[in-house]
Amino acid sequence: MEKIYLSDSGPKVSPAIYGFYRWEGGDITETKMESIINLCLELGINTFDHADIYGGYQCEELFGKIVHSKRIKREDLVLFTKCGVNLPHPSRPDIRVKYYDTSREHILKSIDNSLRKLRTDYIDVFLLNHLDPLSNLEEAAVTLQQLKDSGKVKNIGVVNFSVFQHQLLSSYLRTPIVTNHIELNLLNTTAFDNGQVDYIKQRYMRPLATAPLAEGRIAVGTDFLAERVRKKLEELSPKYDADIESIAVAWLIKLGALPLIGTTNEQRIRNVAGALKINLDKQDWYDLYATSRGNI
Repeated sequence: MEKIYLSDSGPKVSPAIYGFYRWEGGDITETKMESIINLCLELGINTFDHADIYGGYQCEELFGKIVHSKRIKREDLVLFTKCGVNLPHPSRPDIRVKYYDTSREHILKSIDNSLRKLRTDYIDVFLLNHLDPLSNLEEAAVTLQQLKDSGKVKNIGVVNFSVFQHQLLSSYLRTPIVTNHIELNLLNTTAFDNGQVDYIKQRYMRPLATAPLAEGRIAVGTDFLAERVRKKLEELSPKYDADIESIAVAWLIKLGALPLIGTTNEQRIRNVAGALKINLDKQDWYDLYATSRGNI
């Protein structure tokens, strides 16, 4: 799988990225995670997206342990991780409610914990996971800049930032933001309407699409929109000799987006990877878009 640039100033990544954002604490086993890591590497996916909270605050540490035991070279991987969201969990009795924290203290504590758990000296892309309206954003930006200057962080990104939030943080930074993770799929195209896709492209970045398969709704959803889009995908499936999920992801790739895989279903991971072989016809792209929007 050929590597591509995340942005004009970001690192090279695999054209599909695996993220642990849908992993739940009770479902995590070392065997399961090792199987997913092996499959991703087999498919050419070497870019992995973490956060301190994923898997009930377990995913980073287990991933680091497995990669270390397999003796995978650090330079062969691209690692993302993020901080900002705090979730109640038995391991964190100090957290009563979900809240955001992008204070200097929290950022520094989070990056050191992530480096230790992932068993690495640096993070390729460190992201702020949502914007904390109560934190001093200028202080947060200075902290991120210092982490980049120190080498602990190679690049800076954000998650689910609006256009104005993106612009606000950028105004405080001396280094470019290289990615904004946004939800984008055939069942959720609001990123076109709110300007996120256009602004991301204006900043010479590729949209990084979370939930590219709408958390399975594209294949099995029973709501009206899911069934309408699925019918159109089924009509196109013979033309491309591909699974409908592969065609749905090919729709994102045609846009220049990078799919952020979240499923633990190995066939779905293969379906996402299979999308990279599809060159979706322009008229088919618009046909799917019109179906998604109800313009049919």
